[in-house]
Amino acid sequence: MRSDRQRKATPLIAATGTGAPPSWAVWERRLIDAMNEAGPAFVERYTRSDGTLIWRDDWPGMDGSDDAYESFHTFPLFYALGGSEEIHALARMEWDAITWQFTEYGQVYREFDAYYDWMHHGESYSYLYYLALANPYVLKDRQRAARFAAFYTGEDPEAPNYDPDLRLIRSPINGSRGPRLEMSREDWSTHRDVLRHYIAPFEDIPGVTTERAEWCDDEIFTSILDLMNARMACGDVPLNLTATSQIVHAFLYSGDEKYRRWVLDYLAAWEERTTANFGIMPDNVGLNGHIGEYMDGKWWGGYYGWRWPHGAMNLLESSVIAGMNAALLTGDTGRLELARSQIDLLWSLRREEEGESRVPHRHMDAGWSDYRPMSPALPIQLWSLSEADEDLERILRLPGQERWEADLAVRGGGWAPGAAWLRWMRGGFPGFPEAALAASYAEVLRQMEQIRSDRTPPQEMYIQHWIDRLPVICATLVELTTGAPSPIYHGGLLHCRVRWFDPERRRPGLPDQVAALVEGLRPGGFTLRLCNLDTVQPHRLIAQAGAFGEHSFVSVLPDGAADRIPIGARRFEIALPPGALVSLDVETLRFANTPCYETPWGPGDADVRPIGLRQPEVDPGALLFFPDWE
Repeated sequence: MRSDRQRKATPLIAATGTGAPPSWAVWERRLIDAMNEAGPAFVERYTRSDGTLIWRDDWPGMDGSDDAYESFHTFPLFYALGGSEEIHALARMEWDAITWQFTEYGQVYREFDAYYDWMHHGESYSYLYYLALANPYVLKDRQRAARFAAFYTGEDPEAPNYDPDLRLIRSPINGSRGPRLEMSREDWSTHRDVLRHYIAPFEDIPGVTTERAEWCDDEIFTSILDLMNARMACGDVPLNLTATSQIVHAFLYSGDEKYRRWVLDYLAAWEERTTANFGIMPDNVGLNGHIGEYMDGKWWGGYYGWRWPHGAMNLLESSVIAGMNAALLTGDTGRLELARSQIDLLWSLRREEEGESRVPHRHMDAGWSDYRPMSPALPIQLWSLSEADEDLERILRLPGQERWEADLAVRGGGWAPGAAWLRWMRGGFPGFPEAALAASYAEVLRQMEQIRSDRTPPQEMYIQHWIDRLPVICATLVELTTGAPSPIYHGGLLHCRVRWFDPERRRPGLPDQVAALVEGLRPGGFTLRLCNLDTVQPHRLIAQAGAFGEHSFVSVLPDGAADRIPIGARRFEIALPPGALVSLDVETLRFANTPCYETPWGPGDADVRPIGLRQPEVDPGALLFFPDWE
């Protein structure tokens, strides 16, 4: 990979063809307009003038701030795709307001969760990654990125989460106060009623004779908490691989090699543990680096591991996120091997039930269990990044693909986000763009009706009340305008083929009245369709190869042209006359550049170097309240 941080003259392509706007272009612009209207209405309904949630006076436990951040985290992503300046301003106001509010509640310390797990951290801090896409030249954001990364690189003595010698994160519950090596009753106080509906975390809980445990029974809860502290609280788990996104986030701001090295070292540690465990990723590693150290030698049964609470989903998701992050930093798609190996492992254990192939999603003391169809969502993420035939095969071997068209997953969730998009990219589902845009528009309308009819008193609102009504939904816009599935929800970065900038307003996203569609994906190339719906004004836009300029455009062939136009850069500019309708065949060189957050115009005269933080003087003896992890 080569560095291309110096801004060069951007090649310009002038479109000439005009025509009536296709239905996908009209739908795309209408959806953007609808969310520009819905976002401010949502904020006005549920927050005070300073952005704080109109809610209760206190909130205990360690859970909750992630849900509050999630309730607004799509705002900066939407702005980066082409949403309004008001949406961007609200995104920044809400980040600061939620951070302050949950600092007061006690969950947040030094602007980061004091302690929680990386499924929930991932949900929270996707917000920060999207804010960087919206504007990477905000000093506070750069400062936060460096500070938050230090919580996990071993550089912050107040947050000793990482053991650099053993390359492990010391607890599944971690954050700005360091590893939570012993959990309290209060930590789980808001979650007990929810967890009673999940499979029990252990098979030998005193008084529990069924698959589920009654967390709301104080005696049973005491037994559960004692077992969790003895078996789960200390040591590393695969879920912590999602922390790599936070470290990559710091790298994209600074380019500091220490962040790249940390990501590669930490991923390598889990690769080595998997090899030592005969190809199965262990879900618990003790503070001395031993697999099954607190689980009587069992490689299963850890926190958010092969058994509890979701099973395989969390291990696969975190390994895919880490592999994609490592590939971004190195250009080496071989970094996806850990994730590939675990997907292949489960596929090798499949069995036929009711006429379809099902794979195990949990490992219990008696062996593999909970056989269900494998979701294509994570294999789609792998293929979208690698463009490799082997990853495509991991998708095509899955049965029932004709049913994927029924799951448009417009909110980025569901069983198979990205599956309908992939069907379209593979030549099926010809009406996907219009169907997905119409479904997204209908979802915005549904959310707004929920908001208008909501009479729930603030004191009775559960912590997910606002997520369930969020009307700014970006999955379809990501798929159609960037040529990639929506980021993995629990902390994945945006990995895409093309990203847009408006050179006239010097901001990210599509210009007003311009619509874009990426189709016809192939290794090293795709087709790009652009439409200027403005009948009076011309517009310009800049295409960037990859979310972080990590790719390079080789050449472009406009429709009707005899010869390809050489580009040889990470960006090119397109001039669209009024009513323009153009199709471009684009060739790319994958992972040709060092990724970064830099925009086409840079920071200007602003000095955005992080301020040097004073490091607290910490007496080593002050850390002795932690159990001995040596």
